[in-house]
Amino acid sequence: MEAAQIIVLVAPLFFLLIGVEYWVGRRRGRNAYRLNDALSSIGLGMVSQLVGGLTKLFTLGIYVWVYEHWALLPGLSKDSLMVWGLGLLIYDFLYYWHHRFGHTVALFWAAHAVHHQSEDYNLSTALRQTSSGWLAGWIFYLPMALIGFPPLVFVVVALIDLLYQYWVHTQQIGRLGWFDRWFCSPSNHRVHHAVNDPYLDRNYGGILILWDRLFGSFQEELDEEPCVYGTRDALQSWNPWVANWHVYGFLLKKTAATPGLINKLRVWWEPAHWQPPGVAAAKSEAYDPRAQQRYDPQVSPLRRRLASLLFVLVLGLTSWGLWQAHLLTWWQQAEVLAVVMVGLWAVSRLCSRATQTVSSSQTKPA
Repeated sequence: MEAAQIIVLVAPLFFLLIGVEYWVGRRRGRNAYRLNDALSSIGLGMVSQLVGGLTKLFTLGIYVWVYEHWALLPGLSKDSLMVWGLGLLIYDFLYYWHHRFGHTVALFWAAHAVHHQSEDYNLSTALRQTSSGWLAGWIFYLPMALIGFPPLVFVVVALIDLLYQYWVHTQQIGRLGWFDRWFCSPSNHRVHHAVNDPYLDRNYGGILILWDRLFGSFQEELDEEPCVYGTRDALQSWNPWVANWHVYGFLLKKTAATPGLINKLRVWWEPAHWQPPGVAAAKSEAYDPRAQQRYDPQVSPLRRRLASLLFVLVLGLTSWGLWQAHLLTWWQQAEVLAVVMVGLWAVSRLCSRATQTVSSSQTKPA
């Protein structure tokens, strides 16, 4: 069975858990969902999966080529449980560094920022994934190919690591004691998504939080510092194209304005807020997460219903495209993606209006 088909099969469970989380939040008086934000996040996940199918020959192809030509231990067997267990452990270690560079290097942040743009934090946020990670993210996992882990092992442990991280995107599960000390948990990952000063760029672990403790990037959740979610340069849009490419646009403009070839290259290697020597950073007041306002355009009930109906249709097309991807040509897959993008753009338009309102982050559920 193809990885894309597995995603389609587990998708109903994802939506069931979203429904349960929404119900629990309403019962507790701590609802963490807004329709516009949830549709945006899930839609970006749909696009990410379709793009992943289009770029699989590139990303997986590189892994297979390195494995076939450079593997140090080509005899590692996919029938060995030890190989699978060690493969998952090594993948999670490499994911930690991929994730850490995703916050500290502008090139990788441009891709990863998509996952952090939601100003809500719930299970739909877990589905909010980048569509440009294939450009450079594959570099981090080549050590597995060089060691000699078969491509099947690599693909499956990557899927396991990804699926594990779904459940930690919730505000409805509190601290879990000893579990929080070893594993990525809801409490640990809430910290990772928060923009508060104590939490910024912390807790990168995928399955194990142990990596953060070993490499000095761990921060526990503090009762006196409720998490505020999103990015400091808030997106202010539901458009999936804008979500995926706006950081790249910012970096390209910054590169054009930066003097000197070395400094132009550093724009992409340094953190996104880096300024070249001699260029003063824009003065700003101390960041106050409580003053941050959420992007929340208010639209009519009719527009909300139309957006929901159109979204369901686009979701159906996406599911069909993923299920049939191994039977479709590259161009047919691209056509499905194009129709999905147009549909999600239309959903974003229905959820927006020229005169928008915002709501204070202080009203966010804790």
